[in-house]
Amino acid sequence: MKELTCQKFLELLASSSPVPGGGGACALVGAAGVALASMVANLTVGKKKYESVQEEVKAIVERANSLRALFLDLVEEDARGFEPLSKAYSLPRDTEEEKRVRERILEEALIGACSAPLKIMRACLDSLSLHEELAEKGTKIAISDVGTGAVLLKAALLGASLNVFSNTRLMKNAEKARTLNSQAEEILEKGLKQADQVIQRVANYLKSPSRS
Repeated sequence: MKELTCQKFLELLASSSPVPGGGGACALVGAAGVALASMVANLTVGKKKYESVQEEVKAIVERANSLRALFLDLVEEDARGFEPLSKAYSLPRDTEEEKRVRERILEEALIGACSAPLKIMRACLDSLSLHEELAEKGTKIAISDVGTGAVLLKAALLGASLNVFSNTRLMKNAEKARTLNSQAEEILEKGLKQADQVIQRVANYLKSPSRS
């Protein structure tokens, strides 16, 4: 799926096809968000004005490239995770035995379907730390892209959390659902705070008098 053109991916996303769905869209948006971190870092590398932070910025480039690749892998993983869930919903439930089997398989599929969205959320959190660093150390000619990347990652983070919650609400195992919700909520709280801080810092800089 990650080899598709932008147009084909969006056509599939807009269609009645079960995948890609919200999770895959979040992973792709996350990839775009962290790609902006790569761009800003690459624009900073080699600039004399930022000579004192060159090693840190080069490390950001490497980390951002790895995270972008991870996000793209998660587009695929989210699609694979949804397949067992889709099949579970179509299982027969005419007899009591069929109902029990369907319920067990559905529960397993719901738990499995939470895996990719949680990974997307963690990747968003890791990516936001790069934007936070770039807001301080990156070239100021591209600081708006630092903020834009944070906006995209915030959206991906929120969307992925909804994918987790949409699965946990259907689980029969309330304890497992609470555990997964708690994991998602903890990442969400940290990520939203970090994203908002980066966005506000960038906005404050852009709205301040020109330093040129």
